[in-house]
Amino acid sequence: MAGNNSYTIVEYFGGDDGYRCGYCKNDKGNFSHGMWSHSMTVQDYQDLIDRGWRRSGKYVYKPIMKKTCCPQYTIRCHALNFQPSKSHKKILKKMSKYISKGDLPAAQEDGEPMDSVCEDAGPREPTKVCQSDLKVVASADIKDEIPNRSAAEEVQKNSVGSTAGSSENSQNDSASVSEGGTDAKAPNPGLGADPSRPPSRKAKDLRKERRLQKDQKRQHGAGVLPPKPAHTNQPKTLEEFINESLEDSSSDRLEVRLVRSNPPSPQFKASFDASYQVYKLYQMAIHKDPPDKPSESQFRRFLCDSPLEAEHSPDGPEMGYGSFHQQYWLDGRIVAVGVIDILPTCVSSVYLYYHPDFTSLSLGSYSALREIAFTRKLQKQSTKLCYYYLGFYVHSCPKMRYKGQYRPADLLCPESYTWVSVEQCIPLLNNSRYARLNQDPDAGDSQAVKDVGRALVLHKRTVMPYIVYSCKFKGRSDKAEVQEYASLVGQDCAERILLYRS
Repeated sequence: MAGNNSYTIVEYFGGDDGYRCGYCKNDKGNFSHGMWSHSMTVQDYQDLIDRGWRRSGKYVYKPIMKKTCCPQYTIRCHALNFQPSKSHKKILKKMSKYISKGDLPAAQEDGEPMDSVCEDAGPREPTKVCQSDLKVVASADIKDEIPNRSAAEEVQKNSVGSTAGSSENSQNDSASVSEGGTDAKAPNPGLGADPSRPPSRKAKDLRKERRLQKDQKRQHGAGVLPPKPAHTNQPKTLEEFINESLEDSSSDRLEVRLVRSNPPSPQFKASFDASYQVYKLYQMAIHKDPPDKPSESQFRRFLCDSPLEAEHSPDGPEMGYGSFHQQYWLDGRIVAVGVIDILPTCVSSVYLYYHPDFTSLSLGSYSALREIAFTRKLQKQSTKLCYYYLGFYVHSCPKMRYKGQYRPADLLCPESYTWVSVEQCIPLLNNSRYARLNQDPDAGDSQAVKDVGRALVLHKRTVMPYIVYSCKFKGRSDKAEVQEYASLVGQDCAERILLYRS
């Protein structure tokens, strides 16, 4: 469905039962609130991740921060201001060496730390609900049913018109991106000792210039303008470092392709089997899964299925919003896949898996750098899309602290739901696993629930405010559950998202 007929529909599951932690391996120490999302608009998901939620497939969960064994803080990077660190540059050089010479570094002992898929959450099977069930629902029907409740009518009116952007099925289901041709800056010659003689040149500069001339010749043939001269007083950009790592041509040419995973594009379908085989090898080698565990159904459920609709907006990115797989092709085969969501203000990283033969290339960190560069590219098409979300930052797990190195970065305060720079947060988290990150005692939750009666519910194909639902079905004892749900998603989301009631 599209436009004003699009709704987010969720089933709330609470969070009483503990399950296995993917970070410290505690069998019952991980606690989170969970919702099964039958459908979700990109704006609603943007608002939810800005309140600490995250999705795994269609399951959306939020850690119970004061109770869970390893508190997980939402982290975002300011993509436009990002400058690669020395370690990031080393990773790009490592990729460059492999592409140009075929030299694969020695394998790392434990591989690269990566997030684990939230597999054990979601204690109940979701009810079958689809958007088509709501086609018969209209504002007039609800007005006739509850003629004396003007507040309820206003809530219904606002909810119908509040979906972000214009949602429509993608006409271009897939975007294919090859980022190997980013422009490089020209080197500056040195000055000779004798002004009457030609300036002396370093061998390194000469090699760079020859490569640049090659690139310019190739780009002119493709109708691409040559790069602008470098400004010596400015540091190199991330894009320039990436471009340098891809300058040397070889048979192992790296190509990055973006394919829409929901609804699945033809390119996604054509590469599904190859992508799944990489995932299976990754899970067995990196996460030590038995051969029968990384099943195709598991792969579909957690990494291909998504509640996010394909949406397009006049001021949005060319490929639209929604869920995608960013595939890394090396020498004609898939070696890594980044699962990402493109949302109104960010690119959100969901998961990354790669072929274990290439573990030593640090593909987790390399893909994050490419995704930051991708965010910067999208920002030129959509000005408010300027953040890169890295999922959760887990300070209590030393292997997961690497996410704090993509700076400038913020962590989400679990109480005020405001962003705090990671530099300010680290001293607090060194003292305690859980911390209120915003140190202003007067800073509160701007979306704290003021009226749970305005929360929208879906019951028997009918959309109604909770106050109407509770009056119709006085025997139901679910007010505490609805109150908890509304406090977790915030007042605005509670008034837009449809909470399924059986």
